[in-house]
Amino acid sequence: MNQYSDAVRQIKTAILQSQAKALASVNQEQLALYYGIGRYISQNSRSGFWGKDAIETISRQLSAEMPGLRGFSARNLRNMRMFYEQWQMLDTNLADASAKLGENVSTLLPTVLKGIPIAAFFNIGFSHHVMILSKTKTLEERIFYIQLCADLQLSHEALEHRIAEDAYHNQGKMPNNFVNTIPNHKQAFRAIQMFKDSYLLDFINTEQLGQREEDIDERVLENEIVHNMRNFIMTFGKGFAYIGCQVHYDKLGHDHWVDLLFFNRILRSLVVVELKKGTFKPAYLGQLSHYLHVLDDDEKLKGEKPPVGIILCKDADKTFVEYVLQDYQRPMGVATYQAGQKKLMELLPDEDEMKKLMSI
Repeated sequence: MNQYSDAVRQIKTAILQSQAKALASVNQEQLALYYGIGRYISQNSRSGFWGKDAIETISRQLSAEMPGLRGFSARNLRNMRMFYEQWQMLDTNLADASAKLGENVSTLLPTVLKGIPIAAFFNIGFSHHVMILSKTKTLEERIFYIQLCADLQLSHEALEHRIAEDAYHNQGKMPNNFVNTIPNHKQAFRAIQMFKDSYLLDFINTEQLGQREEDIDERVLENEIVHNMRNFIMTFGKGFAYIGCQVHYDKLGHDHWVDLLFFNRILRSLVVVELKKGTFKPAYLGQLSHYLHVLDDDEKLKGEKPPVGIILCKDADKTFVEYVLQDYQRPMGVATYQAGQKKLMELLPDEDEMKKLMSI
């Protein structure tokens, strides 16, 4: 039976690719339809041809005449109008106010204007478009979230979370060399979006450890992270699977110990996290680059992307880090952390203020 394995794989791949193309085509046709309906509603409702309750009336009548029809509530019809009006610059028939609704529906969104990614635009669903339009203001933000949605295949909830945390204004703030070391631009974009420049490790309570934060050893920090791995992964991002801590590799008779090792399903690559208790030092990147070299040679499986490395340290001069990163050919970044206890203490009143409050 093994002699047919390759044939099965080839046919299976062809089937999946065909299904993906069919779904993409359906989504494109739906977006074009909604754009056309939005255009029709906009031209008639905004110009005063229709009465005040026209959209509600049309929605009710559609439901009555087409039982089981979904997606055409009054709210959604207004969303279609917004979809058209916000992307009105894409309308090739804008000057023809008398164009019929069904005319050229499949080509209402042609090869879009420069700077708007057409493949990503058609790749995401209408509900994603509505959320992006509702929660962002500028064209640049909208293009960013459209591309992000398509590249990371974000669910509706995941997109909402990314917008809420203002991913657009926080993009790429972690010093990294991903663009120069990851050939595939989409993969580089995914990596840039995957990591933050700073992480609040609020599950690490330095008072319970009986130590000041500046005295925390890397191993103590590592143990706290390992004991709270679920919280760490939730803080770090989506798609991470924990492999181990102090993972040992023997390369040419030399021992190597990786602090924390993950696999990320979105990046399809191993991710090394090296913990440092103090301020960033250039030597950290040399050590990390060596670990990535070993993993690339001995651990990476067929179909996986090259491993990515992150230095997680207490403090870093971003400009200096970016300068040093230019010397390295493996994908790496440098982020900082803050234990939660210090953050909490900063929010509390000082001792004298506390006494005043207690005496009230």
